[in-house]
Amino acid sequence: MDPNIINIHEDEEIIEVIDLDETEPGPDDLADDLEDVDFDDAGNNDDNDSECWETEDEMEEEDVEDHSELTFSKHTGSVFCVSLDPLTNTMAITGGEDDKAYVWTVSNGEVLFECTGHKDSVTCASFSHDSSMVASGDMSGEIKVWKVETKVEIWSYEVGDLEWLEWHPCAPVLLAGTTDGNVWMWKIPSGDCKTFQGPGCQASSGKVLPDGKRAVVGYEDGSIRLWDLKQGNIIHVIKGHEGHKAVLTCMACNKDGSLVMTGSVDGSAKLINTTTGKVLGTFSLDGGKAKSSKDEEQTNSVESVGFCSVFPLVAVAFLDGTLAVYDLSTQTLRHKWQNKAPIVRMQWEDSSSVVATCSLDGVLRLWDGRSGTMVSEFHGHTAEILDFTLNREASLAITASGDNQAKVFLLQSPDR
Repeated sequence: MDPNIINIHEDEEIIEVIDLDETEPGPDDLADDLEDVDFDDAGNNDDNDSECWETEDEMEEEDVEDHSELTFSKHTGSVFCVSLDPLTNTMAITGGEDDKAYVWTVSNGEVLFECTGHKDSVTCASFSHDSSMVASGDMSGEIKVWKVETKVEIWSYEVGDLEWLEWHPCAPVLLAGTTDGNVWMWKIPSGDCKTFQGPGCQASSGKVLPDGKRAVVGYEDGSIRLWDLKQGNIIHVIKGHEGHKAVLTCMACNKDGSLVMTGSVDGSAKLINTTTGKVLGTFSLDGGKAKSSKDEEQTNSVESVGFCSVFPLVAVAFLDGTLAVYDLSTQTLRHKWQNKAPIVRMQWEDSSSVVATCSLDGVLRLWDGRSGTMVSEFHGHTAEILDFTLNREASLAITASGDNQAKVFLLQSPDR
C-alpha cells in the first residue's frame, strides 16, 4: 500500500483489533466453518443449450454508430446484469427482464446454456471464484446455482425479495442480501446455511472483504455493519451522525480490504477503516444536493464508487452525471467531469489510472483519473446501459442494456 494511505490511519485510536489466524485458511477450511448450521436440500433442473448471436455487420440499427465487436441478442427484455468468469474471462453471464439468464462465450456469442426456471426478472448473476459454478438470482428471491462443466442446476433456494448476490472470493460459498434485512450465506452445493439479521430494514448492498472472513453490509436506514462471517457476530456498527442519512446504494473495498468506500442516496460517499470501524472522510458535491429542472433541490445520489489499484485515487459517480476523482491521502478533489447523462456504474481498470463509466445515454466512456481527460467513447446501444464489466487486461468491456442486448467492445481499438 502507498505510504500516504497508511498515514491516514497511524494516528488513530484502535477501537478493536480482529483476531485473524496466522495462516490464511484455504477454500475448504473457509467453507467447513459453516458445518454447524442449518441444512437446506439442493435442487436440480434441466439445462437448455441454445445459441443466438450476431456480429456488427448484422445489426439493423443503421442510424446508430456501433463500435461493438459482437452483439448478444438472445434476451427479449432489458438486460440488467452481466459478469465475466474470473478464471479465464472467456465466459459471460447475463440476466434480464425476460426472466432469463444465459451463459455464453465472449469470443463468438455462442450460448453455452440457459439458467432456466426463474419466474421474475433476473437482476443478479455471477461466477464462483474458480469459475466452476454460476449463480443467478431474480427479484422474487429465487436463487439457482449451476455447475458450468455439466450445465446442470445443482442447488436452488428461495429467499425474500433479493437485493444483491455475491460469491465468496476464495471458497464455494454464496451470500445474498434481502429486502427484509437479512443476509444469507450458503455453502454450495450442500446448502449449509447461516443468516445474519440486520436492523429490520432492507440490506441494500454488501461486499465480502478480500480476507474472506468479513463482510460489509449497508442498510436502508443508512447504517453500515461489519460482520464476522465465521462467528456470525457484528464487529462494527456505523450509524447515526457517522453513518449515512439514507439507503446505501453501492460499496467497494481496496485490494487488501483495509478500506471500504460506501455510497448512498443521501449524496455522500464515506471512507471507512475496516479495522477500527472509523469513518475517515466524507465525499459529496455541493452538500449532496442537485438542482432539478424546476430549481427544486433533490438528492444527488451516489451511484457507484471505486478504488484505483495502482495510484492512491478513489472515484465517486453521482446521479447528476458527475464523476469525481479524489486523492486518497489528502481527500481532496483532483478531477471532476460532467457526464452527458446520469452514470449508472463505474469501474477502474486493474493496472492503470483509467476509469470506465456507463450511462443512461447508452454510451461507455473511459476517463484518465490522473490527467483528467476523457480517453474514448464507445457507442452502439439504443437505450441506457444498466451494467458493464471489464476483463483483467482492460482490453474489452461487456455491457448490458435496456435495448435487450449485451455488447462486447474492444477497448484497445481504434483510438487507444
